[in-house]
Amino acid sequence: MKRPEVRTIGGIILIVAGLLFLLENLGVLRGAFALLWALLFGMGGGLFLYVFLTDRTQWWAIIPGGVLFAIMLVITLDRLAPNLSATWGGTLFMACLALAFGAVYLVAREHWWALIPCGVMFTIALVVALSTLGVERLQAGGVFFIGLGLTFALLALVPTREGRMKWPLIPAGTLAVLGLGVLVTTTAIMAYVLPIALILTGLYLIFRVLR
Repeated sequence: MKRPEVRTIGGIILIVAGLLFLLENLGVLRGAFALLWALLFGMGGGLFLYVFLTDRTQWWAIIPGGVLFAIMLVITLDRLAPNLSATWGGTLFMACLALAFGAVYLVAREHWWALIPCGVMFTIALVVALSTLGVERLQAGGVFFIGLGLTFALLALVPTREGRMKWPLIPAGTLAVLGLGVLVTTTAIMAYVLPIALILTGLYLIFRVLR
């Protein structure tokens, strides 16, 4: 980054910081110090984004940039809407991290590994949201395992230089079965699934004997 650009950014930060403190001293705005931190985190995220935009090979800059932007959003939401932040702040933070890793894959398709943390972060965001809505922990745990299974299933569909990968199907199937098992055992469906499964198994055994 050129020296004049650094001076310009520094000048903008000082001007905004002065305005925030002035508004707080005048009683117009409360929590200006927290918003100043949000501004600094946002500027840091913007710097990483600038690094990527000026050189598309620097895809790694998207990750710290996304983290800093997520922190900025959470701090800002906490100051402007504290009740909303207490309820959805965690979901918003994890979703922003997922978007950062998803962006890494979109700009550099050879880095298919970025889909794993992307799927994990989105799954955690969904679990946190379900917990906020009052879903039981065990049921949310089942959703977590299913989400991880879908993440690995997605990897099996991703084209690579060596062709489509088959190994993700193993953890995908295992996690999906585990998640469905947790959901079944924690809901009223179990009262119907188990008897039906026994009946179908018995019919299959009788059919084998008759054949």
